[in-house]
Amino acid sequence: MGKFTIVVHGGAGTILKKNMTPDLEKIYLQGLHDALFAGDAVLRNGGTALQAAKAAVIVLEDNVLFNAGRGSVFNSEGEQEMDAAVMDGSSLRAGAVTGVRNVRNPIELATQVMLKSNHVILAGKGANDFAKELGIKMEPDEYFFSQYRYDQWKKLSESEIYALDHTSSDDDSEVTSNRKFGTVGAVACDSEGNLAAATSTGGMTNKKYGRIGDTPLIGCGTYANNRNCAISATGHGEPFIRAVAAHDVGCLMEYKGLSLGEAMRVVVFEKLPSIEGEGGLIGVDAQGNCAMLFNSEGMYRGYRKSDGSQEVAIYK
Repeated sequence: MGKFTIVVHGGAGTILKKNMTPDLEKIYLQGLHDALFAGDAVLRNGGTALQAAKAAVIVLEDNVLFNAGRGSVFNSEGEQEMDAAVMDGSSLRAGAVTGVRNVRNPIELATQVMLKSNHVILAGKGANDFAKELGIKMEPDEYFFSQYRYDQWKKLSESEIYALDHTSSDDDSEVTSNRKFGTVGAVACDSEGNLAAATSTGGMTNKKYGRIGDTPLIGCGTYANNRNCAISATGHGEPFIRAVAAHDVGCLMEYKGLSLGEAMRVVVFEKLPSIEGEGGLIGVDAQGNCAMLFNSEGMYRGYRKSDGSQEVAIYK
């Protein structure tokens, strides 16, 4: 069996150790470990990169601490609208959903869009109708309710302010200075050298007008191509869209001959900051090399490889 690697992230932003209790830090790290274990188990049993990335993201969607699936934040209407995307680097097939509601695991629905719809992106009611036709698992509003997320939203609900995921401060004035970019994602390289990426998010607290971020936009927040890399992004979505950030890493590798780490450094530390893009990327190449880079104060992240090496981390 060839080398394989699974990498995950659970969001980035102003994540400071001084704002984290030891118990909460332990729970976050365990959540990352659980996602890595799920993806690693798929790869060790001969599964594909796509299956592994999806399995890892499902674990994070089911964890209320992360802004995706069950832990999604509230929009301006007091509802959860979720986005997700997958891409298979061996075929360049991709699937995505945006603005879906009550879908337990949006990453599963995005996968089915890729496999069964003849489309790449489905939105809103149409995506939900497609989920029901396929028997995708749905949950009532109560499943997605978190008092913590609800309290965050209520602070902003009578204003025009939106928050990038949430603030860990009780001070409303720090909403924009103590930012977290809530997205979860995974990238994988399987034993055949095939790559895949999967990303899922609940978006921004108090978002309006059906706003769509980078997560479901192929090449922006999610991208995979066996010729170069698989990338999943987390950050303030608008700059990542304008930079076509995930695809740009692959372009730098393919056309300039940069390594995965070199290409990611150019995007994360040069191109994104030049347009006020804050956040991070995780990536893997077809040799199983991986990188986890961010220009924010922290990023929930981790990797696990076939040789048993692994790491989970939160802060710089």
